Amino acid sequence: MINNLLIGDVSINHFLIFTSILFLIGICGIMINKKSIINILFSIEIMLLSVNLNFLAFAKMLQDITGHIFVIFILTIAAAEAAIGLAILVLFFRNKKSINIDKTKDLRG
Repeated sequence: MINNLLIGDVSINHFLIFTSILFLIGICGIMINKKSIINILFSIEIMLLSVNLNFLAFAKMLQDITGHIFVIFILTIAAAEAAIGLAILVLFFRNKKSINIDKTKDLRG
């Protein structure tokens, strides 16, 4: 009874449309703003969250817990990616005094 009150009349199609829009926003964020590393990291996080919402929607529809388990793994990987990415970004900013991606060409070894 409580689940029906929380979900309401939202069908799987609504979730698929919403998550595809979120995924496209993430792709557009990467394609439009290729200069800032922070914006690219945010766009990747938006894309991962849209995939998580898809897993949760299908897990709810199929009454299966596997989707929830995948979401936990993806959130763990996203947290590690964000922590490592921001640590690299801080070190990059200390060395180059900029977070512009064009400056990464100097890092080739």
